[in-house]
This record gives sequence, C-alpha cells and structure tokens, in this order.
Amino acid sequence: MTHQERMTLRNSSSVTEFILVGLSEQSELRLPLFILFLGIYVFTVVGNLGFITLIGLNSSLHTPMYFFLFNLSFIDLCYSCVFTPKMLTGFLSENIISYVGCMTQLFFFCFFVNSECYVLVSMAYDRYVAICNPLLYTVTMSPQVCSLLMFGSYVIGLAGAIAHTGSMLRLTFCESNIINHYLCEVLPLLQLSCTSTHVSELVFSTVVGLVITISSMSIFISYALILSSILRIPSAEGRSKVFSTCGSHVIVVALFFGSGAFTYLTTSFPGFLGQGKFASVFYTNVVPMLNPLIYSLRNKDVIFALGKTLKRVLF
Repeated sequence: MTHQERMTLRNSSSVTEFILVGLSEQSELRLPLFILFLGIYVFTVVGNLGFITLIGLNSSLHTPMYFFLFNLSFIDLCYSCVFTPKMLTGFLSENIISYVGCMTQLFFFCFFVNSECYVLVSMAYDRYVAICNPLLYTVTMSPQVCSLLMFGSYVIGLAGAIAHTGSMLRLTFCESNIINHYLCEVLPLLQLSCTSTHVSELVFSTVVGLVITISSMSIFISYALILSSILRIPSAEGRSKVFSTCGSHVIVVALFFGSGAFTYLTTSFPGFLGQGKFASVFYTNVVPMLNPLIYSLRNKDVIFALGKTLKRVLF
C-alpha cells in the first residue's frame, strides 16, 4: 500500500497507525544512514552503560557530581532507546507505528528530555556550591539533598510528559497519517490533526517555554555567580583549575540547549517544520553519544577510575 493510499484510507474514522517518514525517502541513502545511526546508537549505549557501571563500581566516584552524572547517563541511555531502534527499522523498511505506540514513544521521549534539562540544572547548582561555598559543600550537597534534586527532576519531567501526551490524546487524527519525522514529536503530530489544535499548541508553548526559561536561567545564574567567584581568585593557576572543573558541564549544556533551541526556533518559522527533524538529530542522537566522551576525556578522576577498574578485571 502506497503512502497516498494510506493517507486517503480513512476519511471518517480515526487513524490507528502512523507512518514515520524518517530522515530520507531516497532509497540509495537508507543503507548509509542505517550504518551511520547504528554506529551512533551502539556508541551511545556502550558509552553511557559503561559510564554508569564505572561510577557504580568505584567508591571514589560516589560523590554528588558523579551521582548527577550517573543520572545524566541513565537518561541519555533511556531516551536513545525510546526512538532509535524504531528509527533504524525505518531505514530498512516502511516505518509503521501504532497510535498507542506513537503516544507511548512521545510520552517517554518528553519525560526523559524534560528530566535531562533539570538534571543539568542540578549539576550547575552542584558546581556553584562546590566553588562558591566549598566549606559548606558536604552539608549542602548531602545525599538527601542530591536525591531530592533528582526526584524533583524526574517529577517535573513526568509532569511535562503528561501535559504533552494528554494534549495529543485529546486530538483526532484522520485522513493523513504520515509523520514527517523519525519519531513521534508534538509539532509534526499537530500538523496531522483534523480537529482544533489551539489548546495543544498553547500547552506545548507553555511547557517548552517554562522548561527552557527556568532551566536556562537557573544555569545562567549559577554560572554568573561562579564566574564572579572565580574572578576573585588571585592566582591564574587557581582560576584555571576552577575553570577546568566546570568546563565539561558548560560544553554539555551548550550542546544540549543550543541544539534544542535551534531545533524549535527553526520549526517555529513557516515552511521550516520539515527541516526541524534534521536539526533535532543533534540533541536526540549526537549529544547522548558525546556526553560520556566529554566527561571522561576531560576528567582525571574518571580516567584513573577506569584504569583501576580495567586492572581489577584483567589481572
């Protein structure tokens, strides 16, 4: 059955399945893209799973900073697994997903992406306390506080996912069932609805606006205070050492929020919605792959723990 036939199959009944177009409909590009994204997915799974295992096995890494990194890797691993396997099958065959499967994918994708925003906020707060109030660090960043920050991140992520998915569930989809994306995202789904999307668009704008505003402002304020504290350090060596402890997190924040903001700014302009899926590849596929690499290559503690673990396993 062709795409056009599927589009006109249901004029009066609701859609029960969707077709994900993916990144390209050109058959000659599908195999190279499959190999590329399979490589990215394997690297992402191995990198994040390895990072989680390394932190779990080494007591020297059982600190607040690595507790947050553990959760960051867990989220990156999970949300990559939410859509990448389905994305990969789309390169080899027509990528059909049921209505229930689409809504489930949307829910978990929104949950993990929203949660990651607030995990990055928690990490910025951790660096602020470590640099600006080092004497109170142990008390301020106690295990209870860290657990509470992570619990709050997941609860807020859950609330955002419920809001997005709930606004999609109230819509009716008929006639067209072709999603111009490689996953079930809010904006491409809104384009297919045959009922009013005003409320859903308002929910989307409100939730995304709040998440981006609150998380980015919290991170900005934390690093403004950190920078102010660093500039008061008399020695250049001392300033350089403190800067290095924040460098990895700044890179990750810039990559994640920068690519995410670019994606949604791009899709907000008429005629650019279809291009948003190419921009979103960066924060959905590339960033989760790079995170373990950024934190391991720039961190002597991680490299030392990795060496110690490998010696323990091999010898």
